[in-house]
Amino acid sequence: MSRAELAPWIAAQNLALLQQNGHAWLLHGPSGLGQYELALSMVRAWLCEAPDSVQQGACAQCPSCHAIEVRAHADLCVLMPETVMLELGWPLSEKAQNEIDEKKRKPSREIRIEAMRDAIEFSQRTNARGQGKAVLVYPAERMNHVTANALLKTLEEPPGDVKFVLATHAAHQLLPTIRSRCLAHTMRWPIGSEALSWLAAQGFSAHDAQVLLQAAGGRADDVLRHVALGQSPAWWAAFPKAMAQGDAACLANLPPAEVIDALQKLCHDVLMRESGVATRFFSQQDLPHVHPSLATLTAWFKRLSLAARTAEHPFNASLMLEALSSEASQTLRASAARTS
Repeated sequence: MSRAELAPWIAAQNLALLQQNGHAWLLHGPSGLGQYELALSMVRAWLCEAPDSVQQGACAQCPSCHAIEVRAHADLCVLMPETVMLELGWPLSEKAQNEIDEKKRKPSREIRIEAMRDAIEFSQRTNARGQGKAVLVYPAERMNHVTANALLKTLEEPPGDVKFVLATHAAHQLLPTIRSRCLAHTMRWPIGSEALSWLAAQGFSAHDAQVLLQAAGGRADDVLRHVALGQSPAWWAAFPKAMAQGDAACLANLPPAEVIDALQKLCHDVLMRESGVATRFFSQQDLPHVHPSLATLTAWFKRLSLAARTAEHPFNASLMLEALSSEASQTLRASAARTS
């Protein structure tokens, strides 16, 4: 499934933003709405050497567009946690790569101050290709206060030919001073029909697209990520009852954060069913035949929320998955025992 073509709702936002002036943009909204894709598309257009005069988008054919595609543009600086850079195929600095290769440290999950200092120095250099320079920060909430404050001065007094685009899933975690110095854009949710049509164009059947879009809470961009992790429609349909049985085998190779997200969705939908409200993420028929109390479910959801805070730094990922599966089974089975 190719992601070369922008989803139509992302393309529309891209063209709308390119028609406005501003040296710093903040793209914000819940995860799965395409913040990174929109930010990269804006950068492509800013640096393009043969932009479409009608659409005002990048041509996708010039040397600048090609340089971005191969992650080697001299006038583009990406500021990301090292884990995200590796995931998205962006090269680390030579020093950082050597430190990781030599096992002196693990890839950082935050945007490091050293990377921010390099970005500030980059913004002050003369551009190489004559189209100005761009800095892309994603996810911007991964800046700590020291890193964010280092960026603040450059945002306040930007060099003449540099533009910034910050993309975030948690704008409330950014410093107010960072937010106030950017033009804010709230990401648009795709409507169901356009999301389903786009997923069909990616190769999904109508049934699979519907199931996966529901599982992702309507966030079409998350569908591709879930599938890449092995969360097929069949896996999603089997997940609730597998958790009721304590079957941790279905969690193999999944990051703990993804498992917690799926369990929170399961807890939410069982809670909705017990409250007489329509489910959001699962089909009613796929939910286990248990009837937990609302208090039991609420307490479980709170525990999952606490676990989510440390999901990216598990002491032992396999043990964490077993514990999560066991807790799900005990919670649901205890409830079933009381109602049997």
